[in-house]
Amino acid sequence: MIKRILITGGAGFLGSHLCDRLVKAEQDVICVDNFFTSQKSNIKHLLDEPNFELIRHDVIYPLFLEVDEIYNLACPAAPGHYQFNPIKTTKTSVMGAINMLGLAKRVKAKILHTSTSEIYGDPDVHPQPESYRGNVNPIGPRACYDEGKRAAETLMFDYRRQNKVNIRVVRIFNTYGPRMHPYDGRVVSNFIRQAMAGEDITIYGDGSQSRSFCFVDDLIDGLLKMMNAPDELCGPINLGNPGEFTIRELAELVVELTGSTSKIISDRPQPQDDPKQRCPDITLAKEKLGWEPQIALKEGLAKTIDWFKSIDISQYRAPTPNY
Repeated sequence: MIKRILITGGAGFLGSHLCDRLVKAEQDVICVDNFFTSQKSNIKHLLDEPNFELIRHDVIYPLFLEVDEIYNLACPAAPGHYQFNPIKTTKTSVMGAINMLGLAKRVKAKILHTSTSEIYGDPDVHPQPESYRGNVNPIGPRACYDEGKRAAETLMFDYRRQNKVNIRVVRIFNTYGPRMHPYDGRVVSNFIRQAMAGEDITIYGDGSQSRSFCFVDDLIDGLLKMMNAPDELCGPINLGNPGEFTIRELAELVVELTGSTSKIISDRPQPQDDPKQRCPDITLAKEKLGWEPQIALKEGLAKTIDWFKSIDISQYRAPTPNY
């Protein structure tokens, strides 16, 4: 059966890959984006497809469509971007969720909300299971994103309890791959861009803080499995790669794979509330979805570097001064 599927943030990094997968599956895809941090080039190749439609729209305003499924991905996700206009970031998470839930309620659509590992804050439990309630500073510079996403989860479950809306919530951990914005300010894109330019690779703190890195193809598999799971499986469920690497190890691997002569420099202070460890416990995803990542970091980084080499970085602009 052909479904009408709405993807908010559909021209972004994750959204565009999800659009690709669903268009290829011959579903009727509606991509909604306001192009704050996304690129039209991400979905340019889909514009002539008969089962793809693009709408420029900001989700903080209501949207009236007839759809069967909603993937709610819209929100700037890189710290430099979401801290640029923190009030707008909170509005996007909270009002965007209200508007998409209202739409789902009206047309009886399934809605999958992409939450984030940031709801765990700077965790004192490692790795982080879904039962962990987090350690978030509600008044810090990251709170606009952290607390916005936490409030959006609250709304999802309240709409489920009060209005019987068919929801699914996933918590996404660090994801990387082709179509990352070169100026999103995240470590993977920063390091690749610096290494390719032969610049010093700059590390915040001493580089001992750890992260897990999930390749985008694996992540999209997880989103699709969650949307198609039984209705009682509403989440939240962690999606991420449990392989853990220090930021310094990542920098060294990027230098190796690019063949760069860049030096790794630890000369920047750790940002406020930056988590020291971030790694998902994906036991639930394995048990309930039969999902776990398949692509190792070295393989995924090589694919990402190939994409960076294929683009003209001068055609990309930094969405905010904070990158």
